[in-house]
Amino acid sequence: MSGPYVLGIDYGTQSCRVGIFDLTGHAVGLAATEYATSHPRPGWAEQNPLDWWLAVQSSTRQALAQSKVDPSDIIAIAQDATTTTVVAADANGEPLRPAIMWMDVRATEQADRANSIQAGTPAHNARLYNGGGTAPASPEFYPFKVAWLKDNEPEIFQRAAYLVDATDWVTHRLTGQWTVNINSAAQRMYHNRDYGGWPVEFYQHIGVGEIFSKVPERVLDLGQPVGGLTQEAADALGLKAGTPVAQGPCDAWAGQIGLGVVRPGKMVLITGSSHVISGQSAVPVYGPGFFGSFTDSVVPGQYTVEGGQVSTGSVMKWFRDNFARDVYSVAERTGLSVYDLLGQEAANIPVGSDGLIVNEYFQGNRTPYTDGKARGIVWGLSLAHGAAHVYHAIQEGICYGTAHILRSMKAAGFEPSEIVICGGMTKSVPLMQMHADITGLPIVLNEVTDAVVLGSSMCAAVGAGAYPDLLAAADAMVRQVDTLAPDMSRNQEYQFYIDQYIAAYPALRPQIHQVVDHEAAKTQA
Repeated sequence: MSGPYVLGIDYGTQSCRVGIFDLTGHAVGLAATEYATSHPRPGWAEQNPLDWWLAVQSSTRQALAQSKVDPSDIIAIAQDATTTTVVAADANGEPLRPAIMWMDVRATEQADRANSIQAGTPAHNARLYNGGGTAPASPEFYPFKVAWLKDNEPEIFQRAAYLVDATDWVTHRLTGQWTVNINSAAQRMYHNRDYGGWPVEFYQHIGVGEIFSKVPERVLDLGQPVGGLTQEAADALGLKAGTPVAQGPCDAWAGQIGLGVVRPGKMVLITGSSHVISGQSAVPVYGPGFFGSFTDSVVPGQYTVEGGQVSTGSVMKWFRDNFARDVYSVAERTGLSVYDLLGQEAANIPVGSDGLIVNEYFQGNRTPYTDGKARGIVWGLSLAHGAAHVYHAIQEGICYGTAHILRSMKAAGFEPSEIVICGGMTKSVPLMQMHADITGLPIVLNEVTDAVVLGSSMCAAVGAGAYPDLLAAADAMVRQVDTLAPDMSRNQEYQFYIDQYIAAYPALRPQIHQVVDHEAAKTQA
């Protein structure tokens, strides 16, 4: 096959995907390799970065074999990884401990330190990213995880030459260069060019003012060239040494790029273990219930707003693995997935699941509450409910959470016209239609469903000079194929249940926090 081609690497929560694309956005090779996540304590999540490196070797070689592309025809590479997954590495880039994952909420005490910052102080400028300064800081974010390391593993903290997000560790592994991608910097590390860059006073306030000696100096926009692929990396991956490597983003925003949402107006919904909701604004937008707006984090001169649900697909998987084991044999016999079969069983469940509501905060709440101690609620159960009701209510609860976030954004003046969606849930048309009906917005599906790995490939295309910027790359490499319009009569019927969903957690929050604290004390005893 003749080129040119670009190669995108996506490190998701569960696997490393590698895609090889031509410059019109057509995939010629795709492969994935899984790796494990450990949960040493409730609310904790860790992965071994060396597992990522083994996985990318496997996925790259599989994609090359599938595509039959000559490595010399690949003009650039870019990569993304899960955001705010913190890697402590020595000067050579070797990990000193397992990476603390994005979903890990152990740093609640450290995040609480940010909540005492007063308006009007320089440190408060960073707090604008958290609900305009009104929301509590998220324990998922980078400063609090590194503060946790300093407090609880001081030897590791001192030994670490670099404390970086996963994307930047992978960049070093590929090129030998240490950089910070602007996406991680702005969205998870409180970097804001409108206020001078790094918020030093903010980091000092939470007790890690010295961290900048462990943060790379180069903060690069997405698609900027980083350096060439090292010989060692090329040998491991089966690629050509010296192949240009461009700066990539965090995984969700690689998905936003791959969905073509690089201008104001639309919003993306990236489904998977979690939901990431993101869009672009021409002006800064701040308000309670969402994150941002983040300066330059995707496109220079624009602002990114964000909402997120920590547990979505992971809750569906939890139900599948724990309460639907009998369905597996049927799936093997019919060739259908367990999710398809569960969906068929729930197909005739009415709006509102006969009064059963699920708040999907099984691993905490990212927005609108930003509460690491939040936990899931299943309520309204009666003896008339069966397993299909619970599964249907989980799906509705996921959509209710999305609608709740969109309400928060609308109140602050950000109102998208449609949602462009990707990820595993797009395999279920009924679930996509449910998202449309509950949010009241059209759901747009694109030709390339692997939007995240396409987005990294688009960054590579910009880094290679094939396109001047991400806007031009999106025009050339992204195509819409279908739109699901909302059923507005069902949308009106759903408003009652959305209201009840929203009211439930604040009413139970004191009790949920007490139980979480009680269980934590038992673990530490």
